[in-house]
Amino acid sequence: MKVTKSENWLLCPICGNKTRLKMRTDTELKNFPLYCPKCKQEILIQAKDSRIVIIKEPDA
Repeated sequence: MKVTKSENWLLCPICGNKTRLKMRTDTELKNFPLYCPKCKQEILIQAKDSRIVIIKEPDA
């Protein structure tokens, strides 16, 4: 029996556009620097159960 995990594009929490990363439903990220090529900003996130939480916004 083959169990498939769904994959979704990680969306930028600032502008809402797609980033260059896909995340499966069983993926966990801690202190991950997510870079958005559209708004050219990097933000520190945590992700678990397909939910993204912003840790803090970088200075400057």
